[in-house]
Amino acid sequence: MSKHVTYSVVPRKNLIDKDAPIKYYAQAQASGDVDVKEMAQRIEKACTVTRADVMATLIALEETIVEGLQRGEIVRLGEIGTFQIGLRGKGAEVEEDYSVSLIKKAKVNFRPGVALTGILSDLSYAKVGKLPVKKKEEGGGSGEGEGEDPAA
Repeated sequence: MSKHVTYSVVPRKNLIDKDAPIKYYAQAQASGDVDVKEMAQRIEKACTVTRADVMATLIALEETIVEGLQRGEIVRLGEIGTFQIGLRGKGAEVEEDYSVSLIKKAKVNFRPGVALTGILSDLSYAKVGKLPVKKKEEGGGSGEGEGEDPAA
């Protein structure tokens, strides 16, 4: 299993200067995904805990993270990082005029810890082709490169 980040090169417009020429940038490309079942199998190989025990623990971890966030707690996962609810909305001119109706969206913020930020300085990279374009259900385009979203 190779340990490098794959990327493709994609065009991007300058959103601030509409007349600026398009430039090309690296965009990380996933080489697959790892679900809970696969993580449990990998962890089982690395220690003496059974896959069933690991699965139960990972499921309980997920539920505990969700419960903590619903309570408004910062969820700390050691050196992996922290999760916390963040809010977006409109501002009020004075504090007394602020009401919950001005909150428009909640999101989960993740701040990586030492274990994740530490790997970033030692990454290696390998260029790959662009990912295939996903076609829309209602008859997406048939031309190659149509509908690509370079920001995805």
